[in-house]
Amino acid sequence: MNEQAERATRPLRFGVVAPITSDLATWRDRVRLIADSGYSTLLMPDVPTWQPSLGPTLATAAALTDLRIGSWVYAAALHQPPEVAWEAHSLSVLTEGRFEMGLGAGRPGIEVELGRPAVSPAERRARMRETVAALRTFDGPDLHTPVVLAVSGPKSQALALEVADAVTFVLPADDDRAETTRSVREFGSHRDLELAQHVAAIGDRVAPFMAPPDLDTAALRAADSLVILPSDPSAAAEEIQRRREEIGFSYFVIGADFAETLAPVVAQLAGQ
Repeated sequence: MNEQAERATRPLRFGVVAPITSDLATWRDRVRLIADSGYSTLLMPDVPTWQPSLGPTLATAAALTDLRIGSWVYAAALHQPPEVAWEAHSLSVLTEGRFEMGLGAGRPGIEVELGRPAVSPAERRARMRETVAALRTFDGPDLHTPVVLAVSGPKSQALALEVADAVTFVLPADDDRAETTRSVREFGSHRDLELAQHVAAIGDRVAPFMAPPDLDTAALRAADSLVILPSDPSAAAEEIQRRREEIGFSYFVIGADFAETLAPVVAQLAGQ
């Protein structure tokens, strides 16, 4: 069986990015509901000063349910590698292997917005490499914390092929299905990694922390972009299955505002 065929049969799983956008009691109830709806992973964005720190928040979520937890994603532009690696290793130990580290370069300019020195693309990639290397050292021979790299251009993709367990593609909003399929298949021909799909919009709604709020959903549909899913559950299920069969995506990550909408889809497809 070739790698594309193997990906087409990889079990589907679904993650939810669930930042704290309400009081804590409401957020805790949302986490429990996500767990009860069949999702596999509770994820937190890395947004210093906007949210409580990612690590303690994920540890709190892990104590509430049996969900896997993860970062979506640590921004290399904002952190030094040993600090991120130590936190990731600690979360992996404390959750008995339920943590996965999502890691990316970080949105362009985010460090400057926070009053920090600018970090070049090359330095961001170097930090990503050093972070994974430090994590492997902390983990030692008896623990392997899964690493999901967020990639865009060929240099970050090459890094993912070396060090990652899974990859999510930072897709331009105007990329159409054909362009995305070509790019992802070309990447996947080099190594069998789990391929994750970041879904920013469903129907006419854009999830907070998943994309800019002014994202044009009509333009996404016109471009046949893969960062959007239909709002109808049956159509969404068909589209997810199509993306796994034609491209190889098996891990779909959505915003918490969509968790209830897609719950029937998750119940139908998770683990298939």
